[in-house]
Amino acid sequence: MNHISLYAQSLVYIVAGLNHFLNPRTYLAIMPPYIPAHQFMVTISGIAEIILGIGLLFRATQSVSAWGLIFLLIAIFPANVYMATSAKFIKFPAWLRWLRLPLQAVLIWWAYRYT
Repeated sequence: MNHISLYAQSLVYIVAGLNHFLNPRTYLAIMPPYIPAHQFMVTISGIAEIILGIGLLFRATQSVSAWGLIFLLIAIFPANVYMATSAKFIKFPAWLRWLRLPLQAVLIWWAYRYT
């Protein structure tokens, strides 16, 4: 069961990272205005998700990758807060926008299991 969880987590981050390049507008839209270099931030976070997702699969890099994902999840939290609180996203139900915030804690816990 632990391997399934690990592979699932790895896949989630690899796919999410690739999605930064396939659908960058989605990620650019949720960047808070006070964050500089939106395109660079979307690109670098996509690359980080791919590398860290792959890194989870190898015993030698698993712990470092899990810690990297934890720090990445903390770093992108302001984008989730911005999405939850900005009137710009009213086309999404409020409950869904706010659900993303505690979901970050679940994702951090999931990554922490592999530190």
